[in-house]
Amino acid sequence: MTEETIQLLTPQDCLVAVMVAVSASDEDIRTAELVKIQNAVNMLPVFADYDADRIPSVSRTVFDLFEQEDGLDALFGLVRDILPERLFETCYALACDVAAADGKLNENELRLLEEIRYELNIDRLHAAAIERGSRARHMV
Repeated sequence: MTEETIQLLTPQDCLVAVMVAVSASDEDIRTAELVKIQNAVNMLPVFADYDADRIPSVSRTVFDLFEQEDGLDALFGLVRDILPERLFETCYALACDVAAADGKLNENELRLLEEIRYELNIDRLHAAAIERGSRARHMV
């Protein structure tokens, strides 16, 4: 990934990147997770001016980072540098929704959600409320 690519990332790209990372964390990107990402981009106000055609290039960036030894740390560094702090909880909520989209959470997804909480300094009580909301939305 080039320095130019990093400079072109937007806060919305960071939100998409985290959602893609959660989906890819178990090495099995499910259709339900992809639909959740697409729906979030299409429906949420934070993405109102976002070009959804950027999703494939942002996804490639995430996959490129995951191939590097410290790729996850690099991803979190980008997110912390580019994403405004006011969107940290939004980021975590989107990550939780993607993780819950297929109706099951595996160990890798849970570990990545824990890492996101830590890296974005999400208060534990706030995180529990966000997680509970995601669980309620995805109950079958």
